[in-house]
Parts: sequence; C-alpha cells; structure tokens
Amino acid sequence: MTARSETTRLRPGRAIVLVGLMGAGKSAVGRRLARRLDLPFIDADAEIEAAAGTTIEELFALHGEDAFRAGERRVIARLLDGEPHVLATGGGAFMDAETRSLVKSRGISIWLNADLDTLVERVSRRNNRPLLKNGDARRILSDLMAVRNPFYAEADIAVTSADRPLGEMTDRVADALRDWMAAHPDRARRPAPVMAAGAAARVRVPLAERSYDILIGDGLRRRFAAEIAPVLARPRAIVVTDENVAAHYLAPLMADLAAAGVRADSVVLPPGEETKSFAHLERLTARCLDLGLERRDTLIALGGGVIGDLAGFAAAVLLRGVACIQLPTTLLAQVDSSVGGKTAIDMPGGKNLVGAFHQPSLVLIDPETLDTLDRRQRLAGYAETVKYGLIRDRAFFEWLEANGRAVVDGGGEGGNGARVRAIETACAAKADVVARDERESGERALLNLGHTFAHALETATGYSDRLLHGEAVAIGMCMAFDLSAALGWTGGQEATRVRAHLDSVGLPTAPAAVEGLGLTPTAAIGLMRRDKKVTDGRIAFVMVRGIGEAFVTAAVEESDLESYLSKVLG
Repeated sequence: MTARSETTRLRPGRAIVLVGLMGAGKSAVGRRLARRLDLPFIDADAEIEAAAGTTIEELFALHGEDAFRAGERRVIARLLDGEPHVLATGGGAFMDAETRSLVKSRGISIWLNADLDTLVERVSRRNNRPLLKNGDARRILSDLMAVRNPFYAEADIAVTSADRPLGEMTDRVADALRDWMAAHPDRARRPAPVMAAGAAARVRVPLAERSYDILIGDGLRRRFAAEIAPVLARPRAIVVTDENVAAHYLAPLMADLAAAGVRADSVVLPPGEETKSFAHLERLTARCLDLGLERRDTLIALGGGVIGDLAGFAAAVLLRGVACIQLPTTLLAQVDSSVGGKTAIDMPGGKNLVGAFHQPSLVLIDPETLDTLDRRQRLAGYAETVKYGLIRDRAFFEWLEANGRAVVDGGGEGGNGARVRAIETACAAKADVVARDERESGERALLNLGHTFAHALETATGYSDRLLHGEAVAIGMCMAFDLSAALGWTGGQEATRVRAHLDSVGLPTAPAAVEGLGLTPTAAIGLMRRDKKVTDGRIAFVMVRGIGEAFVTAAVEESDLESYLSKVLG
C-alpha cells in the first residue's frame, strides 16, 4: 500500500478531537498526526487567544474560568462545523457537557491518558498553566485526574500517553484510529449539517487576524453577556443605545454583563436618523472619555443602523481605535449595516459622507427583537434583505417571493425560521463579499444597489421619518431596474417583477410615494454627484442585467439619467 493510499484510508470525514489533561501531549501528537493524515492542525487555545486578542492566562485573570469555558465552547462549536482537521483541546474542554455532546456528534474523540509522573514531568517544562499558578503541581494534577478522568473515559478512543518518542506515540494513535474507523464506518463519515434546537446559526467573516463571528438565533439576547465576555480584551465596556431600545433591552443586558464580571456603563441617545451627526458624535465621544474609556475597552452598539453606525465610528476614532461589538435590533441592521465594518455619520450635503472602516469583533443577532418594532420599520429592513437576491442570488429572491411576509411579520418554517434563514443568508452573502473586498474597491460596491438614488431621496427629505432608509432603498432598487431596462441592459419584465414583489409586502416603489418630495431632476443629479461612489466626476451606478445579475458602471450618460428622472420625478 502506498503512503498516499494509507493516508486516504486513515483520514476520516470529521474532526479528530484530542482530549486529556495538560501535559498529555495533545498538541505535540496532534501536529504529527495531522501531517500524517494530510489534515490541518488546530490548537483550540490558540484559536481562543486569537479571537480574544489576549492570552489564556490573561483571560483567566480578567474573566475567570466560567467565562473562559463559555468562549472555549463557542470556538470549539465553530471548529467542529468546519472541514475535517485534528483539534487539540484544552484540558477542561471535555468537562463541559455541551462541548462533550458536540464532540460526540460531530467529531472523533481520542483521550491521551498519561500517568501522574509523566504529567508532572511534562508540565514542569512550562510556566503558563493558569490552573497551576498557585499550588503544588503534583497535588493539583492528582485532584484533576480524579475529577476529569471519568469524563475523558467517555471519549471514542483511549490511548496511553507514555514517556515515549513522539513518533511512536503518533503510531499508537494512528493505529487506534484505524481500528476504530474500521469498527465504526458510519461514525467516521462527515456528519450532516445540523443545528441543535435553540442553537445559534453562525456566519464567519474571514478577515485574517480581524475575523469575527455573526451569531443568529431566537432568544440569543439572553446569552449576549456570556458571548461577549470571552472576546473582551478586559472586562470593561460602554453600551451605546437609543431611548427606544433602552426601554426594552438595556437593563437586562447591563445586569447580565455585571453577572458575567464585566463592568459596564451606558450612553443613551435620541432615536432617529438625525442622531447620525457630528453633534451626537461629539456628545458620545466626550461621554465615553468622561467615563474613563481606555484603549482595551469595548463599545457595544445596542440598536438599529443609526446606533451601529454612530457607535462604530466612535470606536474607530476614540483613542485612535477601540473594539466594537454590534447587537443589532432592527432587520435593516441585522442583515446589512452591522456586518462589514462600514461606519459613518451624515452631513447636510449627503448621507454617510464622514466615516471609517472599522470591523466589529462580534455580531450577535436575536430575531425576536424585531417583534418590538412596528411593521414599517420591519419593512425598511426587508428592502435590504431583498437586495441580496437582486444582486447575485436569484434563487434567494424567488424564496423571498414565497416567504417575504413571514420574514416581515414572523411565522413560517416552524415559527421564526423564515427570519432566521433570511438573516443568515443575507449575512453570509455580505461576509463573502466583505472578505474579498473589505474597503469597497470593487465587488463590494454591488451592495449599494439602489443606494445612489436612495441617498439623494433621503437627503432631499432631510433624513426625517418622512422616508426611512429602507424605504428609500426599495424605491432606489426599482429605479435601478427601470433605468437598466430603459438603457437596454435588462428586460422590462424583470423590473415589473421586482416592483410587484416589493408592492406585495407594502414597500414604496416610486418617488411619487414620498409625500411632498419636490425634487427636480437637476437637483437630484446634484445630490448624486456628492455620492461617495463618484469617480473622476462621473456618477457610478449599480445596474442590472436581470434579477441576480448586478454590475457597477459609470457609463450612464447624464442626458439619459436626466431623461429618466424627468419621467419619474415629474
């Protein structure tokens, strides 16, 4: 048998998870086993440190073991949902019932069982073991063995980790794995993708060392603090919210943060688009500094797109950059503005003209927060949801045609399932684009479908409640399809289909729906010229060749634009 065929025969379709006490050899054996199987090797502790931006030792000191284990559980759950690999876990990971259950259902667990003398000798070579900091290593390890070994014994495979050469130990593990796979062929195959009842859907935004997770699940707000605490550089945060959201969610969040050992203050701002201004940015940043904000502290944005944008921008500029976590409570923020790191405030001459790219370190989404919004607010967010289908996912648009009302109003797919699916699909689409074009130098501009028209309409209405952002986007997307049809890039039936769907859920689809707009074609073009996407004096538009086929172009002649606007603006 060739080495290649031996590797293929040994390699399972799911993660190989090494468990055992500190000093059992999980990392050393794991690296060699991964090379033999031609699989990636992942150290769970290293992943946790990368996510938190600090060391395991500091995490224990700052947050305590309970908060560390919660973060460890979240990291391992994410890793088990990925491609097959060899995973070395921390000594306490398998003690957690939820983690143990996940490993049993999603991986193949191998216990490296070392005797006390071997463990003591190995751990004496390193001084970064938090649990051994204050006491005799032999006594502590003996106590840990008594408590933990019964749980390790639940692993699929047990291999004695003796004081032998690494190559020999790796041979023992590989042989035991081969025998187990032969006896359990069904368990060795790749597990079907499942999500446990009550579990959160997870979307990863892959940006190297700035990567972060988006978690989506009904009732997740009750676990916000538990998810937040492990990713903080230190247990200190300032929650930024508005008066409306504060009435529903601020007090429970502050209590939960305190229970998790996080010292938190709050800043409550007025609701509405008018808050995205220099005046409120100054108010927010001044208050944060008065509260003693330090560079390792975190701003937590609890609210819709306005709060997310404002708090994110404040985080970008305060002390030249502090961490930010997004807790979006509106559909618009959940599917769009909380993800991707765009932050900004409005100016009198245009929307989002002053801002920065500043990625969050975590996004937590509870669709149940939508139940406190009126239908108009939910519809505004739905427009941004539809956008992802129109840009490059025709199948998603077709699914929305059948399920749009359930997304807006709740229900369908077993309760709130339609909302969760829509939010997860939108977040995954945006994460994919952001990963390839974080700063909008190319493909990310597609996410602005309808926005050049929308921002002009919003500016003309003074960013007031006369026209919500999502309503403006709905109108703008219809205008983009209409203009694309007028210029021969798509058929008129596509524009008709888009308008029919947006009409069917109750969104505005034409400028005439905005009472007292009073916008002339010349004035509209003037506002569009202030758009961030203007290049060399030419207005860039996101146009379409059909549903799911968007593209960016600056080839729209001003005469054609003026002719079209004359028809729709009157």
